[in-house]
Amino acid sequence: GSLVVNYPFDDDEQGIAIYSKSPDDAVFQQLALSYSKENTKMYQGRPCTDMYPTEYFPHGITNGAQWYNVPGGMQDWNYLHTNCFEVTIELGCVKYPKAEELPKYWEQNRRSLLQFMKQV
Repeated sequence: GSLVVNYPFDDDEQGIAIYSKSPDDAVFQQLALSYSKENTKMYQGRPCTDMYPTEYFPHGITNGAQWYNVPGGMQDWNYLHTNCFEVTIELGCVKYPKAEELPKYWEQNRRSLLQFMKQV
């Protein structure tokens, strides 16, 4: 897990972790930023320092392939084959939070979700 919004492309032709720009890169960055700006911890870019001390996402967003390469991922497939603009929102450093922590996650992401929906 992590706390970041990642956007296409998730892979590149070389199969290594480098920035892989889509034709709509600026739009994807805008969508990702619309979400991260409303989540203070995400926007700061260093969400999981206990687990990943060197991980840094400027403004809480990243190009998927720059973070790690995922060939054949769903967000790339949807973008290329259905014209669906999809991002992946990682909501926390712990993949399976305890049920009692879910209200905290809701509060941390409520404004982000509303801002993201406004982008439509």
